[in-house]
Amino acid sequence: MAIKLFDSLTREIRELRKPDPTNPKDVFSFYNCGPTVYAPAHIGNFRTFVVNDVLRRLLELEFGPAKVKHVRNLTDVDDRTIAQSQREKHPLGEITQKWTKIFEDDCAALNCLKPHESPKATEHIREQVDMIECLMEKGNAYRAADGSVYFKIGSFPEYGALSRIKERELKVTHSAFDDDHKDDLGDFALWKAYKPEEDGDVQWPGPKGAAAGRPGWHIECSAMIKKHLGETIDLHTGGVDLLFPHHENEIAQSQCCNGTTFARHWYHSEHLLVEGTTMSKSKGNYYTLGDLVEKGYSPMAVRYALLAGHPRKQLNFTLDSLHAAESALLKLKKFHLALTGFSQREETQTPSDYFGPVIKALKDDLNIPAALGELFTLTHNVTKVATTADVLALNQVLFAFGFKMEPAQAAKAIAPSYVEALAEKRWAAKQAKDFAIADALRKELAAAGWSMLDRRDGYSLEPLKIN
Repeated sequence: MAIKLFDSLTREIRELRKPDPTNPKDVFSFYNCGPTVYAPAHIGNFRTFVVNDVLRRLLELEFGPAKVKHVRNLTDVDDRTIAQSQREKHPLGEITQKWTKIFEDDCAALNCLKPHESPKATEHIREQVDMIECLMEKGNAYRAADGSVYFKIGSFPEYGALSRIKERELKVTHSAFDDDHKDDLGDFALWKAYKPEEDGDVQWPGPKGAAAGRPGWHIECSAMIKKHLGETIDLHTGGVDLLFPHHENEIAQSQCCNGTTFARHWYHSEHLLVEGTTMSKSKGNYYTLGDLVEKGYSPMAVRYALLAGHPRKQLNFTLDSLHAAESALLKLKKFHLALTGFSQREETQTPSDYFGPVIKALKDDLNIPAALGELFTLTHNVTKVATTADVLALNQVLFAFGFKMEPAQAAKAIAPSYVEALAEKRWAAKQAKDFAIADALRKELAAAGWSMLDRRDGYSLEPLKIN
């Protein structure tokens, strides 16, 4: 069964292109937009990155690791990074390097595979300038009075095909972005002329005939894709918030410059809600991975919770969903240990098709909830006639999801806050001699992977050992 994925451009589920196995240079080229490194990425950002990681893993299982090339950029120069540099009074590179490391550490904690390339916008100024000069020569871009350069959307009749935005909506939307020296409200910046009061010491020589300054936001992805993946790529992904204007603008500038199709397939994951509403610091529901780890939740539980809904549907993230994720991961650990213990020790490197329904669901438009449902259905059917091939198949499935099955003894020594709350309730029930409630709460603790050891003066919590 081929991998099928919804295409945001055609609005239909389509098969992904298979690379030619006989051509060593033919690889599946895959690009997803990375973070702007001026602050920590929040869990809404990481929903997109974790979904893309599952897609990357599925592609590798289907085509082989050597036949997939994955690139994810780092936006290290734009209005926000420069503003942060100005506020902190530190060089731009110092600020972006700090937040890049935090982002990459968070990705590692969430068990996301490293992209094959992680290009930075500041390291590709020449490539961006070259594209801008090409667009100016072809008449798709023009120099404004202040020395900035803008893309002329009127020169690209297909503009709006991805987002389905209409001309009237386009002008109203873009008017909120730029009001400088454009010929048309819908035109967007390819190069921004240097402004000392805003840019500090951040500037580079501009395209021919333009002022010194810095690139606009959109051109960086087009330039880095062209350099690292070529003029046409197999798959471009990102969050739905990037569909317009960012990805719409990428298509326009790339296709006008290169004269060919930019991306064969587009895929966008939906927004994350937290506690039923949009995430906001003022609402108290804004979380980074670090925030959740401080509350006692494991990065694997966060990863599981971010994968709990279909990527093309809004997902409501709650702290309760993290509790459920911890329990689900514990069940998978028990199943993994049981299957490994029951399996016959025959020599084989070929996985069985026992977990075929799980992979099939993932190949069907990345239906992660259905795949998880199939997996947990199969966990009830483990028998002592399991084979090594079944274990290999399970390991493939766990690889696809990106779930790490650490040994139980490696569990964290500090209990999550919800486990501590259960323990407090059980201790209070025991002191009140309500032993029925105490026993019920002990079972809840065990289901969550923790044992409670009672003493005369209190109690202690320890990770539950799986024998």
